[in-house]
Amino acid sequence: MRRAPSPPPGPYVPPVPERELTAVSADGSRIHTELHGPEDAPAVVLAHGWVCSTAFWAPVLRALSADHRVILYDQRGHGRSPVPGPGGYSAEALADDLVAVVEAALPPGRRAVLAGHSMGAMTVMAAADRPMVRERAAAAVLCSTGASRLVERSRIVPLRSPRARARVHRLLLGSRAPMGPVTPLAKRLVRYVTMGPGTDPATVEVAARILHACPRVVRAEWGRVLADLELDARVRRLTTPTAVIVGTADRLTPPEHAHALAAALPHCTGLTELPGLGHMTPLEDPEAVTGVIRGLVEEYGTSRETDPPTSEARETDPPTSEAKEQTA
Repeated sequence: MRRAPSPPPGPYVPPVPERELTAVSADGSRIHTELHGPEDAPAVVLAHGWVCSTAFWAPVLRALSADHRVILYDQRGHGRSPVPGPGGYSAEALADDLVAVVEAALPPGRRAVLAGHSMGAMTVMAAADRPMVRERAAAAVLCSTGASRLVERSRIVPLRSPRARARVHRLLLGSRAPMGPVTPLAKRLVRYVTMGPGTDPATVEVAARILHACPRVVRAEWGRVLADLELDARVRRLTTPTAVIVGTADRLTPPEHAHALAAALPHCTGLTELPGLGHMTPLEDPEAVTGVIRGLVEEYGTSRETDPPTSEARETDPPTSEAKEQTA
């Protein structure tokens, strides 16, 4: 199995999991899954983004795993999850994988907060109409993400023409060009594309190593899926209490995506904007992201066993609490 290069020492080193398992998705894809923290503690599921891996969540994981049962996994083709076969790249496949992980790692009757970053948050949105989300998700976090029009709204290439900008972004997403070693130039590019201008060098270093470890065929195939992503209808079906997080300097999924999500979600608990941060918010400010997750766990609870809601209740019950505005 592939392993990402070792990150610098400190909070970026992923802790040793209490248990590892392999979840088997609907098409037979094998999904590497890790379990951390006390087994009977409130549960949180973490889904990483495009060209990342479980290592991306290390600072958030370290903060949560002392008193939460944290489940995280490598998206198919990333980290230690094998590259999928032909036809294995789609939003539906992402949803299938999340369902498989929850069913494999979360005991029956238990609920969890589902937290996704970038493509991981798109995974949560893609799974919005799955029974698993309605029955097993206590709440959700959509972090640094968007539901549609990714190439049109991206601000990586500062061209004036929206059509030309979208065309260039589409080409970049689907590129199979090798990323090469992590050089000083590569780190400057990673900072520009994915992070705020004030990000410290150690954070840029770990992000660059994680991103460069992703196989280029996986990067390109998922990039093509993201270029044509259309999940607006799924967002309107995500009825679980959901928080939205965005960095104000995010070039990949600018804040207009977060505002659109907050307006479309049936039960948005708040929009948190992190000033000066880029796309990698869980790495750039793990305390803020952890705080939002903890807040949802405390308010909506996940550790007790619950009876799945009836279909009638799911369709007709009003939100359980008023939406609350969160600010950084």
